[in-house]
Amino acid sequence: MPINSTSSGVSGSQGTTQTTPGTIADGTIGGGAKSKTPISTKLEDNRLRMEEVFRNCADVTYLPWKFGPNMSRQALSIYFDTIIQRKKINYMKTVLQDLVMHEVGPGTEVTTESVIQHFEDKGVSAESARLVNDFETAVDKILDGFLVIFYDGWDKVLIFEATGVETRQITEPVNEIVVQGPRESTVENIKKNIGLLRHRLKSTNFKLEITSGGGETRTEIVYGYLEGSVDQELLAEFKRRLAKVQDMEILETSYVEELIQDSMYSPFPQFRFTERPDVAVAALLDGKILVLVQGTGSILICPGLFVELLHSSEDYYQRTVYSTLIRWLRIVAFFLALMLPSIYIALTTFHSELLPTVLLLAILDSREGIPFPAFVEALIMDFFFELLREAGIRLPRPVGSAVSIVGALVIGEAAINAGLTSPIMVIIVSLTGIASFSIPNYNMAVALRILRFPLMALSAALGGFGLVFGLLAILWHMTTLRSLGQPYLGPIQPLRPRQLLDVFVRAPLIYTDRSPRRKQSSRPAPQNSE
Repeated sequence: MPINSTSSGVSGSQGTTQTTPGTIADGTIGGGAKSKTPISTKLEDNRLRMEEVFRNCADVTYLPWKFGPNMSRQALSIYFDTIIQRKKINYMKTVLQDLVMHEVGPGTEVTTESVIQHFEDKGVSAESARLVNDFETAVDKILDGFLVIFYDGWDKVLIFEATGVETRQITEPVNEIVVQGPRESTVENIKKNIGLLRHRLKSTNFKLEITSGGGETRTEIVYGYLEGSVDQELLAEFKRRLAKVQDMEILETSYVEELIQDSMYSPFPQFRFTERPDVAVAALLDGKILVLVQGTGSILICPGLFVELLHSSEDYYQRTVYSTLIRWLRIVAFFLALMLPSIYIALTTFHSELLPTVLLLAILDSREGIPFPAFVEALIMDFFFELLREAGIRLPRPVGSAVSIVGALVIGEAAINAGLTSPIMVIIVSLTGIASFSIPNYNMAVALRILRFPLMALSAALGGFGLVFGLLAILWHMTTLRSLGQPYLGPIQPLRPRQLLDVFVRAPLIYTDRSPRRKQSSRPAPQNSE
């Protein structure tokens, strides 16, 4: 076996042998059904085919080695040097040395026939090792970070998992700031993320199923759910939509979101993202489905309802009264972020009689000499505010916040002094931006930014009637929108009174316990038909 040790009678011709961690060989490549080519019994044929497959791949390593009487038996190890972990290679080497010395026989007496007989009769007892009997699976495993060993005269290959790509360490969440609660964050390693979930949800009902994307990436995708909590019709619909993913290139969780969502043109997000394991586990207890993608540090939660996008996990880590107050504050912020500029435009353009005289005179005095109507003024200031916000996001973190704050102050003050805008318009736009920052879900805040502009145009054209018309159109869209077939406005529409305890207020946990057992025990027992 691939051991560089004279004591065992096995020598490597290019230095230390490499091996790798292992994963169960399923005989598929990229999750799709492909024709299977058997492994040739001739080592040279297998090498030539591998060299053809990995042509111009500078990081692939071919390590021939010899063993047996007079070093007359040949084998070949193949792996990608850039995605394997050396210490796992060394571990595999030790395992194979022990195997040769104690199970198969002394190294100088090992033959291909004895190796074949041992593995065919006893299987592979070493950790993370498997046998593969088709060429395509061997190629797939090399791409996954396995070390593959071909033996001359054997139509099977031995594989060891040795993946060693560096990933980000578990730290505090970046996008979901924690005030009170767990401070663990998911990372780009899917196995670590699953481990974080398993650590919190110690239940045999927590099910995980694996699939993969198609094309060249063949990205590993895992979805999980809590049996007994998830609705079976919802799960079946999710699986039906996820089947489309197997034909697509998947690089990030948002790719899956776009492929399975109900309406790709709706401004409203139909799913949630989280990088906090505690939020993901709470979603599982609520009957949601999680999607994890290898190489992505965020978890997709399906489905995502409107009211959930206004909630925060910290609502359940703080006192009921305070959490309820914060939820009301978010609701007010939602309407301010959506309608405040439109209300100002409608009142100053069409309905000035609704304003108190003192306030109206103050507005007229501040707008004296402004060359633009209220709509154009609001449009210009909103545009510059969005520009500054985007610049603050794209700039390096130490510089971004300073640039956005200083830029807003300088541009706002300069615009007022130049007579391009009024002070009250700066206040309106600033309050609108601050209100959008209060929305816990970033994608929902983006939706409000998108919808704000058509509402401003309707208010400028028709006043209050245009604003009401726009709001009715948004409400109609939300009532018809679905998330994995579920009503987007549930439990408000259709109305489910019991679930309203956790919508506008944060009721005590004794009334909102997420345990599926508690939910089932609270249901009325079925009546005996006799």
